[in-house]
Amino acid sequence: MMRLYSGTVCPYSHRCRIVLFEKGMDFEIIDVDLMDKSEDLALISPSNKVPVLVERDLVLTEANIINEYIDERFPHPQLMPADPVMRGRARLFLHRFEQELYSNVNVIMQGGKSLDKARANIRDSLTQLAQILTKQKFLLGNEFSMLDVAIAPLLWRLDHLGIQMGRDAVPMMKYAERLFSRQGFIDSLTPAERAMRK
Repeated sequence: MMRLYSGTVCPYSHRCRIVLFEKGMDFEIIDVDLMDKSEDLALISPSNKVPVLVERDLVLTEANIINEYIDERFPHPQLMPADPVMRGRARLFLHRFEQELYSNVNVIMQGGKSLDKARANIRDSLTQLAQILTKQKFLLGNEFSMLDVAIAPLLWRLDHLGIQMGRDAVPMMKYAERLFSRQGFIDSLTPAERAMRK
């Protein structure tokens, strides 16, 4: 059985939990308190970071790597495109999300000096992405994909991170509600994450 060491409020861990619940498979989630990490985590992950996926002798870190492994190991429903060209585009988008969105999320979560700039960067990137969603249901078309998995935890945390979206982002916010209504997303939420939107 797969075991996921997952931070209860970690957006990267949240992405992995979404994939596991979307796949509807057997797995165990081990909640990790990010302020008081267990020795078990240090033993299996040299970086002492979450998420960490353990399956037999395999230990994987980094949300995108974990999610692609799960998607290849359990291909139904498929979350990465089957077509190599579209899969390449999806990977480029995922890379962009890390560079343009999640790097700024990290700044906000760590309470750095440039909080306002980080919030503006996220707001501007999401507003640009909103244009795609005026023509299609999800980021890669009409099928839920790994791109939607990657962005859902950020959209859930917008208020928590102090990010206010403008009117130009209405398609993005409607899309967010579609993501939040998926059973896999609902099941993936920890009690601490549910409390972020009360």
